[in-house]
Order: sequence, then structure tokens, then C-alpha cells
Amino acid sequence: MKLSTPKPLQLSNHSTTTIKVSNLHKHYGQLIAVRGIDFTVNQGEMFGLIGPDGAGKTTTFHILGGVMEATAGEVQVFGQPARDARLRTGYLTQQFSLYLDLSIDENLRYAAGLRQVSDDLLRERRQKYLKLMSLEQFGDRLAGQLSGGMKQKLALCCALVSQPDVLLLDEPTTGVDPVSRREFWDVLAELSADGMTIVVATPYLDEAERCDRVALMYSGQIHEIGTPAALRANLGLHRLEVRTANLEIAEKLLLQNVQTNIVDVQTFGDRLDVLVQDVTLGETQVNQLLQQHHPSIERGEPTLENVFVTRLRQQGSAPEFLSFPRSRGGNREQFKPQNSPDQIAIYAHNLNRVFGNFQAVKNVNVEVRYGEIFGLLGANGAGKTTTIKMLCGLLAASGGDISLGGETGNLRSRDLRRRIGYMSQKFTLYDDLTILQNLEFYSGIYSVPRKLRREKIDWVIATCGLEGQEQMLTGQLPGGWKQRVAFGASVMHEPDILFLDEPTSGVDPLARRQFWKLINDFARNGTAILVTTHYLEEAEQCNRMSFMVAGEIAAEGSPSSIKASQPGQLIEIIVNQNQAASKILKQHLDSWRVSIFADSLHIVLDRPEKEIPEITQLLKSAHLTIESLRPIPFSLEDAFIGIVERAVRD
Repeated sequence: MKLSTPKPLQLSNHSTTTIKVSNLHKHYGQLIAVRGIDFTVNQGEMFGLIGPDGAGKTTTFHILGGVMEATAGEVQVFGQPARDARLRTGYLTQQFSLYLDLSIDENLRYAAGLRQVSDDLLRERRQKYLKLMSLEQFGDRLAGQLSGGMKQKLALCCALVSQPDVLLLDEPTTGVDPVSRREFWDVLAELSADGMTIVVATPYLDEAERCDRVALMYSGQIHEIGTPAALRANLGLHRLEVRTANLEIAEKLLLQNVQTNIVDVQTFGDRLDVLVQDVTLGETQVNQLLQQHHPSIERGEPTLENVFVTRLRQQGSAPEFLSFPRSRGGNREQFKPQNSPDQIAIYAHNLNRVFGNFQAVKNVNVEVRYGEIFGLLGANGAGKTTTIKMLCGLLAASGGDISLGGETGNLRSRDLRRRIGYMSQKFTLYDDLTILQNLEFYSGIYSVPRKLRREKIDWVIATCGLEGQEQMLTGQLPGGWKQRVAFGASVMHEPDILFLDEPTSGVDPLARRQFWKLINDFARNGTAILVTTHYLEEAEQCNRMSFMVAGEIAAEGSPSSIKASQPGQLIEIIVNQNQAASKILKQHLDSWRVSIFADSLHIVLDRPEKEIPEITQLLKSAHLTIESLRPIPFSLEDAFIGIVERAVRD
């Protein structure tokens, strides 16, 4: 099937060019990281750079920040070479640039000293930015004691303390929980509205929707630039949301007909997203193919993720899905029992954990059956990782009962270890070993029979797209690729029980799709899976989930039941000036109730019949034009934020 060639896209309205990149190249020996890219960024614009792992984004940021020289081409910031404009540029790198043994205030003072900021200006800006990030009460807290979200906010404060004219952000919200992520982007929108030029890379395409323009980069080249709306329109495809009782069968039936008007099929929790070229024909095809399953079909706008995935597939960059080489039965050494879907694999009752005077986990209950995907979700510091470590025997509980794979006594027994896979939030690989050495080490640790090791290792390498690079040191891999290898290492022994702590953190959308295909494949073959994630669109893939707040379970159920149980109503408002409208509404509503989503606002109202007229009048009195206002269903992210904020308030 041939798709339309991308058409030229309209540029944004910002007038003054701040950054100009012309024919930029960067080579590392024989490796060509950047291949002649061109783009401009205008004053006050938020410009997104998106692409798969290894596309050349971080290299581009290093050159824009003046910390690396280009091999060829030109980068100008305010008409100067990037190196000469460094005092006007703030740069937040992928790796934390904080000193963990210094306090918040000491990190700020150090950053201010480097940028020659006077004491008077430091005091003024400290108050401004720490208040903006809700950190003003924690000035004497060590950076190493902060949650991931708070660390990223502090790193942004350190980048802002010199009040730069240009701000470079390389994947700033990786590993940051949804509440902090939304707050972070609200701050960026405010800075951009005040005239700061922002260039940001992100693997989360719902974030990229908030940029004025986006550049799609892969294989070291920029292939398309435009506003998110123009990129979506330029895709030339339509999206259908399909719901039916058996999504697994429906997905297989539709995938068999890809190439005949149907372009893409993906599971999202309780629905399938189906991309089609002709929307009317697509509805007819889906109804005919799934007629025995009584589908319901709704039309929806394509997303930026649809654009990203489709363009990469057109370039042949989509990783091939390779079935896991299972060895159950046949010649496999049978050291595992056969499990029933009715059996509970992971069980905890009134689980507690105390560190000194601090209770990190409070009376948590968990049940996960074989063949089930269970999500444990919560803000940074909610107690998720501590709970997982207790459940899999890595940390002793202070109280409560635990059963793992039927074992209630020694959770660290050798036989039980062989039945468990664990991928931690921090990389479990050894940076100073090669990819192959890491996989050989883990296959030995997990007692994979020697005659099966080569096949399993080859599968991991092929799934990660690293054929021919097995001898590369793991420490040289980008974060997204490390995550892929770590996942492969954790499943080579075909675990009955699998713990995944933020497995897709920092992973691009194509790789994230592949992760979840594999996770679903393991679940369908009987593995019990407990997963944490900060990316709530992918949490829709879980059968059931619990939301943790301050060490306690605040909500539990299926994704659909949690969304349906939300109080109040979610309202979508499209207005002619998003940022201005958001600022006004936050003066009259709790700030968490108002958020920017691409070109619209999402507003959570407890009494919509009373509050909608008040909001309408408020916006009109500020001379803002409301283009549309309608109730919409809660997303899982909206539900999560509402649950967390209400629990903290109460």
C-alpha cells in the first residue's frame, strides 16, 4: 500500500528568528549521527524535536547548547555561534545535572555562580522559580532525597536561574509522574508565553502536542516540520475507535487485512485504534470483519503518535515483532509447575513498610492472577517501588502477609527465584559488560538450560534491533535501548511471575508498542505481570490496577471502572488563546482542574450545570472567544490526577 508523500507545511506565526540551523552534520568516526539538518526556531516559540531512540536528537542538543562542535554546517543563536551564546542559553540534559549531596538552595547557588548571577538577582529568582515549581518550602532538602519529579523541577530551576533567552530541554519528563509532568508543561507554557524560546525533545507525544511546531527526526535527518495540527492533517488518514467483547480476536482479524485500506491496528485498553485511508470504507470493513463480535465504532482525530508511527513505518524503521521462542513441553527442562488462571500468583494483605519514623507503605492489599496484567500506579514517592521490592522478596516487610507463586515462607528460595522475572526502575545491566556478556550472565543467573541459551539471547538481540552490535558496551547504549535489553534479560527464562518497574521510561513510541505486544504475549501465555508506569495511556493495557497515594491504595479496579467512577464532569474547551484562558481559570479553580491539551483546555468540574455558565462569562469578560465547549469522557490520566489531588487534599 502506498501512502501520500508529506506535503510542505505552514510555519508558525512567531516573527523573530532566535535559532537558525543550516546543513548541520555531526560524525563520530564512521558513525554519522546528524546528516545535514535545517530548521529555525522563532522567539517565544515552543519547538519540539521528536524521533526514535538514536535519531540524533541529543547530538543536536549538544551542538545547540554550545557544548559540542559540529562536523559541518552552521548553528546560530541570536546571530552568534552557539558556543558564544551559552550565557543566554539554559540547557537541561537527559542525565540529571544536579549535585545530589547538595541541598536545593546549594544547587541553585552553584548554578547561579557559574552563570555570574548576582546575590540580589539570585534571591529574587529563587523565590520566583521555586514558587512556580512548588519547591519553595524545601530549600534545605538534599537533592538526593527528592522524588524524580522534584529533581526535574529543581534541574529546570537551575537552568532558569540565569533567566536565559533560550531553553533547551532534552527529554525533561522521563521518569516523572503524571501530576508533576502536567505541572512541568504548564510552567513551560507560561515561560513561552513570556517570550522565552524553548526547544524540547520528548518521547511522549501527548506532550509534543503542546508545542507550537514539531520536527520529526530519524536516521539523523529531519523529514517533516509543522504544527501538530498540520502534521496530523498531512497524514491523510482517519482514526476509528473500535470496541468489542474480545479485542484479541478482533485485533488478529483486522491485522490480517492491513494493506486493504486499513493501515494500522493497535490495542488501547478496552478498545482498538484503527487507522484507515477512507473512513466510510473503513467503517464498512470493520463491521464486516467483526460482524460476529458486534463492534461499536466511533470516529476520532488521528494523534501525533499515529503520525510518528506511520512515518517511521513508511521508512521501514518499525521493528519487526518476533514471537518469544517458548520451550514449554518438548525438550524443556521442567522446573516450573503449570499454573491455572484461577490461581493467585502475587498476594499481599495489609502490607506495611517503615523506614525509621517514616511509613512508606500503609496496609496495601494486592492480588494478581496468572495471565493477568496488574498496574500499580502512583506519583513519584507514593511507595510503588518499595511495594514491588517487598512483593518479590528484595526487601523485608515491616508487617502484613505475602504469598508469591504459592510460597509464603522463603521468598528468596532458589526455586522461586527461577520462576520470577524482575526489571527494576534503575537499569539492572552492567555498563562495563557488552550486551552479549550481560545476556549470558543473566541466562546463567536464571538457570536457562545451556542448550536453549543461544536461541533466547539471539531473540533478545533481534527484538532490540541490535544484530551485529552484540559486542558494544552496554554503557554506550542510549537509555531507550538499555530498557529494551533489560526487558529481554528479565524474561529469557520464561518467568511465571514478572515484575516490571517503569519498563518503558524514556522509550520511543515504536519501541513502547513492541514492549506492550511482548507483555501481552507473556500474559496470554499464563505469566502474572505486575507493572508500574507513568505513561497512563499505556496503563490502559492493564486488566486491573491500583492507584497509590502517600503509601496507601486510593483507588482500584479496571481502567474503564476507574474512569467511570470519577465525580463531576470533564469539559473540553477550545478557545482562541489557550494560555491566557488557562491562567484566568486557574485563578478561580484549583490549578489541577485546568490543563492544556494541544489546542484545547481540559477542565474538571464538580457541578458543571452551575460552573459552566460562570466559566463562559469569565472568559468572555476577558475578551476571549470560545470556539467550542463540550463534555468528554475522563482519560485515565485525568482520573489519576483527580484521585491523587483529592486524596492529598483530604
